[in-house]
Amino acid sequence: MKKTTYNPLIHNRQSIRLKGYDYRTSGAYFITLNTENRAPLFGEIKDGKMEMNEAGREAYKCWLAIPDHYPFIRIHEFIIMPDHIHGILEIIDKSNDYSVEYKSEFKSPSKTIGSVIRGYKIGVTKWMRQNTEIHKVWQRNYYEHIIRDTVAFDNISKYIQDNPKNWRKKSRGE
Repeated sequence: MKKTTYNPLIHNRQSIRLKGYDYRTSGAYFITLNTENRAPLFGEIKDGKMEMNEAGREAYKCWLAIPDHYPFIRIHEFIIMPDHIHGILEIIDKSNDYSVEYKSEFKSPSKTIGSVIRGYKIGVTKWMRQNTEIHKVWQRNYYEHIIRDTVAFDNISKYIQDNPKNWRKKSRGE
């Protein structure tokens, strides 16, 4: 098999992150993760409510477990949807020394939103590979929005809560 050489005209990956922003900064982040090809891996919407299948319940449990692996993270509003996940993650004040907690092999030393998302995706993917025929779970990358004030936080929280009942409207392009 011939190895492909790097060609900057074809292999031009550009970051979608805010240039110059330190993603270790304390604060709240609105995160969206999409499944590969927007496949409905986690369940379905029925009567405006999300009904999670086994994979959805595992994705839910993994999201709740984020602070167990990343003690500098606080989870807020989130929803598992058929083909994506929305959630608010907050990096809390890291002035405390977490070095003692990181001596456990299950704690991550990296304190960025990117490392948290990477760990979450790995956990869900591992479960999917062990329990289903699906091996490619996630779209590359993720969407994030830095939440800068309480009004934005409240609006995003409401958006997340309303996501299942707005599902039909979005799928019809309304």
